[in-house]
Parts: sequence; structure tokens; C-alpha cells
Amino acid sequence: MKRSFILASGLLLVSISLSGQEFVSRRPAVEDRLFVSEAVEKTIAEVCSRLTHPKLSWMFANCFPNTLDTTVHFSEEEGRTFVYTGDIHAMWLRDSGAQVWPYVPLAQEDEHLRKMLSGVINCQFSLICIDPYANAFNDGPTGTGWQSDLTDMNPNLHERKWEIDSVCYPIRLAWQYWKTTGDVSVFGDTWLEAVRKILDTFRAQQRKDGRGPYHFQRETLAQLDTKANSGFGHPVRPVGLIASAFRPSDDATQFEFLVPSNFFAVTSLRKAAEILESVSEQPEMASECRDLADEVEEALRKYAVFDHPSYGPVYAYEVDGFGNRYLMDDANVPSLLALPYLGDVPVDDPVYQNTRRMVWSEDNPYFFRGTAAEGIGGPHVGVDMIWPMSIMMKAFTATDDEEIRWCMETLLHTDAGTGFIHESFHKDHPSTYTRDWFAWQNTLFGELVLKLIADGKTDLLNSLR
Repeated sequence: MKRSFILASGLLLVSISLSGQEFVSRRPAVEDRLFVSEAVEKTIAEVCSRLTHPKLSWMFANCFPNTLDTTVHFSEEEGRTFVYTGDIHAMWLRDSGAQVWPYVPLAQEDEHLRKMLSGVINCQFSLICIDPYANAFNDGPTGTGWQSDLTDMNPNLHERKWEIDSVCYPIRLAWQYWKTTGDVSVFGDTWLEAVRKILDTFRAQQRKDGRGPYHFQRETLAQLDTKANSGFGHPVRPVGLIASAFRPSDDATQFEFLVPSNFFAVTSLRKAAEILESVSEQPEMASECRDLADEVEEALRKYAVFDHPSYGPVYAYEVDGFGNRYLMDDANVPSLLALPYLGDVPVDDPVYQNTRRMVWSEDNPYFFRGTAAEGIGGPHVGVDMIWPMSIMMKAFTATDDEEIRWCMETLLHTDAGTGFIHESFHKDHPSTYTRDWFAWQNTLFGELVLKLIADGKTDLLNSLR
């Protein structure tokens, strides 16, 4: 095996050959990369020097910087960073928060990277202030996207699907950025306005005083791209949980109380409270966040757990407060499988472990097993299509080396030879996949490799088949 690493002006070019097969970098040409971080390039070089598995090294070098290479539009003068999701030139609050997350640990050693990350946070808070119910935004009032939807659209919005996680990911990112860098410059007036809007939105969507202001309808043939009952969704009983009209997949919920997203709301509110108290000197607003988190957590304990006949107590995916529940999981994060990844429940929580076994089985209607792989998908792209994100979440939450090995080998064998991670692939034919360019999944793969190396799994990675 021949491996070469060429460092020029802090940029890494990787060429790996094995038995005559050449793995050539799939990154854009240096001059075409949107953002360059010396710390990220250094990390790629260090990781590739430790990985002796040629394809894994190649895929890591392609995937880890994909967000920076292709989606980051940073204006240092404005202190603002607009992040495309990939092949759709709009900024999803969820995706952008997840896309840049793996770079946060490197911010202290790279001032240029730190400024870019603070720009993402500033941009996210400003977008929430425009409309806390929107999931995706245009880069200014361009009027692109779903302007014909029957909801309160405006030209700044690309899509207005209310998803709890959309406002949680920015809090998660800002909290981690603060803890890592100590920089409090992102917590100014825009931050306070955003938190106030988030609190008001969460309370409105507890549905204690009627259905609230949000409604959504779309003229479409796709059932899960619109909401029932004049856009307000199916009825719920106000029990303290927060209604989410859509899932992280951008598909409509069946029962409005989306359990993984309510868990995410609890931890995000507590992170917001810590910032408000320690940095913003807003103890009253911090108390509001903690009180709401406590209320939602108590409601989750009461309404989200179901005694499954095969698995014992498990978390439902969605509930409505009337006793109805949907026992499934969707690959998009937050998901039931990903609860420990987001820090919402401990990985050894017995209810989580029961749930984990349930959702990774045919008892989950969106679990698919084929000749090439098995994993969780969702209705967003249809049956038999596995999302690699579910395989990565299985690896992130695994405590068994053989399970991790299976996950990593499956990811290596289902890239269709592209060197990137796709949105989804067919369970029998990985060459049939969706989205050539989906930065969240690519960067998440890099994050997973870094975690496994940090966990002392380098030998395991190098022994993959």
C-alpha cells in the first residue's frame, strides 16, 4: 500500500493506492473551497496518518471538511455565516447546527474557524427572530422556496415547517461553543430576543390555550407534506408536552407530541437557562426555561413510555395525550435511537435500551433489512431506503466493539464508490441512492471517526474489512 500526504499552505491533499486502486481526493480544488481552516486540515492530516485502512482514510478526508469546502458562506465583516444544507441552497437551522458541530472542538486553535462558528450562531439567532416557526431560510428576502404554502410565509423563508428541533440545535451549538471557547460575544440582544421567541413558541405549542397561531398546508400529492384539520394537525390533549407539526425529516407528524424532540427541548432549555444565568444575567428568563423543561420532562415520564408486549417499557415516537401512540422511529436526528447522542438520556437507561432494540427490528415499520445492509429510514424517501444516519447513530450509541465494527463496515460498503455518505440508499442496491451532496451526513461521518479514535478504537478502525 502506498500512501502520500502533501501539505501545501496548510492544505492537505490525499492520495492512497492499494493493489493498483487509487483513491483520489474528491474534495473541490483548493481554489474552489469556500472556507479553509488550518486546524481542520491539520486534523485531517493527523487522522489519515493514523488510519491504515485506505478507503476509510479516503472517505474521512472527503467527508469531514465537506461542510467547509462546499456550504459555508462566511462574511467576517458582517460577523455572519450562512450555511447551505448541500444541494439545496438554503439554510436549515437544524442542518447548519449539526454541520458545523464537529468543528467546535478545534475553534480554540484556529481564530478564523472560531469567527466562522460565531457567525453561524449569530445568523441562526437572527433567523429565529425573523420567524421561530420556520425550519429553513433564504440568504435574504429572495423569495425562493415554498412561497405558495398556506401559512405565514415571507420572502426570507425557504420553508415554514414548525419543528421543535429547529430552535434546539442553535442553542446546543451556542452552548458548546461557549463552553469550548469562552466567547460570550454571541449572547447579545439578538440572543435574548431569540430565546424569548422560543419560549413563547414552545408555550403556544403546548396547546393549553387553543391550537395556537401556527398552521400549515401545501398543495401536494405527498401526504406528509401537509397538515390535517385546516393546517393545525390532529387534536392533542394539553398535558405539558410541546406539539411539533413536523419531524426532523420535514415530514408531518401523525400525533403532534414528537417524543425525541420533546426530550431535546428539555436539555436545550436547560442549556439556555445556564447561559441566561451565567452570561446574560437574566435569572427570571433562566427560571422560565428551567420551569418549562421540568414540566415537559414530567409529561414525558407520564405519557411517552409504553409497556411493549415484547420489549417491556419503551419510548413511543409520537403521542397525543389521549393515550394514542406511534411506535416507530425515523432516522433523522433527534430520533429515539439518537437520544444518548444528543445527551437527552443516558445510554444505559433501561427504557432507552428496550427502545433501541425495538427500533432496530422489524417491529419498527421503518426498519429495513436487505442483502446489502439493514437500518432505519423513514417516509421521507419511502420504503426500503436506509438512511446512513441511522447506522451512524447506532455506532455513536453502541457499547459493543462488534456492533461498531458492523456499522463502520456497512458505511464503507454502501457509498456506491463515491467516497461520500448519501441521504439514503436502497437496502439491496447501494448504487441506488438519494442526494449526491448532503453535507450533514458527510460531516457526521467525520465526527464519528473522530469520536471512535478518541475512544481508543483506532485499531478497530484499521482492522475493518
